[in-house]
Amino acid sequence: MRFIERPFCERLGTPFEQDLGAGLLSPQAVADPPVFARARAVARFEEGPARRLVHRLKYSDRAELARPMARWMARAGADLLAEADLLVPVPLHALRLWRRRFNQAAALAREISREAGRPCDVGALKRVKATKSQVGLTRAQRADNVQGAFRVADGAAVRGRNVLLIDDVLTSGATVNAASRVLLRAGAARVDVLVFARVVAGA
Repeated sequence: MRFIERPFCERLGTPFEQDLGAGLLSPQAVADPPVFARARAVARFEEGPARRLVHRLKYSDRAELARPMARWMARAGADLLAEADLLVPVPLHALRLWRRRFNQAAALAREISREAGRPCDVGALKRVKATKSQVGLTRAQRADNVQGAFRVADGAAVRGRNVLLIDDVLTSGATVNAASRVLLRAGAARVDVLVFARVVAGA
């Protein structure tokens, strides 16, 4: 498993090949800034242990993997957790949740909450649109697919709070951008993103 460690883009969390100093942004972050403030990930999402762990948690009912994966995430996202007021997992639509039986992002969020001592609200964000799988879609198609997919639940206490959005994998960023936009419109002070693995272009 190839862990993501500094030096990396402070905004996207993508690794740099060379250490050019602290606080640098990648060309992608400058040219196409994300909706969220910062993202952190444990490892690169590629063939090998990281992909196997994600797939076993998500598709093979290996719920016991959430705890060790969350511990890694808590370490990788320590700087985000230090400022987080609330952990919110990326939700599944009710139909997909019924088929899959559990939301892997919610399982990770609960374990990170326990590990870091930060509050978690698994119901703060709702998925109101049954989107198709993002696998195989272009970047533009991914963004269109999740347009209007989320809303903040009635009574969710996000206004004025630093929200840490939790998911298992970050690919193009379309899903977390759409979720972050909804949270910010509901009054969140800032939205950061913490995932177990992320796709690194050209890796």
